[in-house]
Amino acid sequence: MSEKKDEIAEDQAHIDESFEDVLSHEEDELEALRAERDDYRDRFMRALADAENARKRADKERQEASNYGGTRLARDMLPVFDALSRALEAANEDVRSQAGPFLEGVELTQRELLNVFARHGITTVAPEVGEKFDPQMHEAMFEAPAPGTKAGDIIQVMENGFMIHDRLLRPAKVGVSSTPKS
Repeated sequence: MSEKKDEIAEDQAHIDESFEDVLSHEEDELEALRAERDDYRDRFMRALADAENARKRADKERQEASNYGGTRLARDMLPVFDALSRALEAANEDVRSQAGPFLEGVELTQRELLNVFARHGITTVAPEVGEKFDPQMHEAMFEAPAPGTKAGDIIQVMENGFMIHDRLLRPAKVGVSSTPKS
């Protein structure tokens, strides 16, 4: 009987050892599956983030194309505006009395051009004499001393500038005061 008990005990030990081997193998496999799951989750989250970034980038590019797509055309139209402005400035009273309807047409054309500019986000940069020179918005065409001014004050505006939304299309061309004469 004692032999039988020893045999049973030995069998039980083999069963326990086999069970522990199977359990250890299952735990290793479970750990490997968890690691694989975590890897897939990480890849999924990165792919989601990449997709969101691509969507945001495409939205930004689409908005920029909408806002600034006509920049070259707008820049090409600025000399037309300048020519209309010069024509109106050059007309004295004699010319106005003789060519009144013609000048009204020029004024209407210039006004319509400004309306088209406004519809497309183009605004005029019109500095005033006495304002401080801003290199981000103005282009200094000359520098000269002028009495009653401080260095860096605008003393003459030669040509207005233009912005398209928040970008400078063309700087305003100005004359700037240097150190005034004493």
